[in-house]
Amino acid sequence: MHFNRLLPAAIITLVAASGLSEARADAAGTFATMGGSWAGSGQMRLESGRTENLRCRANYSARKDGQGLGIALRCASASSKVDLRANLTASGNRISGNWEEREFNTGGNASGSASGNQISLSINGGIDGSMSVTTNGGRQSVSITTDNVALKGIKMSLSRE
Repeated sequence: MHFNRLLPAAIITLVAASGLSEARADAAGTFATMGGSWAGSGQMRLESGRTENLRCRANYSARKDGQGLGIALRCASASSKVDLRANLTASGNRISGNWEEREFNTGGNASGSASGNQISLSINGGIDGSMSVTTNGGRQSVSITTDNVALKGIKMSLSRE
């Protein structure tokens, strides 16, 4: 599979996870504080050892009950552009959802859990892998690893705008 087909699935997973803020299963809801715009940068690592810088902009729409999150994200590297959408739902500390990448016409599912200010997700569809997101105030650290594809990982920092 060509590298440009792998980037969108990994970024989509990043979006699904990056929409989580200090995920808690409290009365306000897991996604209650996430609405608005976020932006960030980072690097992706390829199987060859080469890295590319990424720039991303995201918009999150949290449901009023805080248990659902709609995500729109656009990212660009030197070799790819990504336009994705995701919908997540929280039930207690469990998270599930689906994603769609519009540039490359691919999609899949994400599932995992939230605990304190960290989430862990498994992703499948265009690629398989895992992701962790740690949120501290208005900043998020995102780490993605993938299995059996040319894109081996992404590390990114996002900030609320």
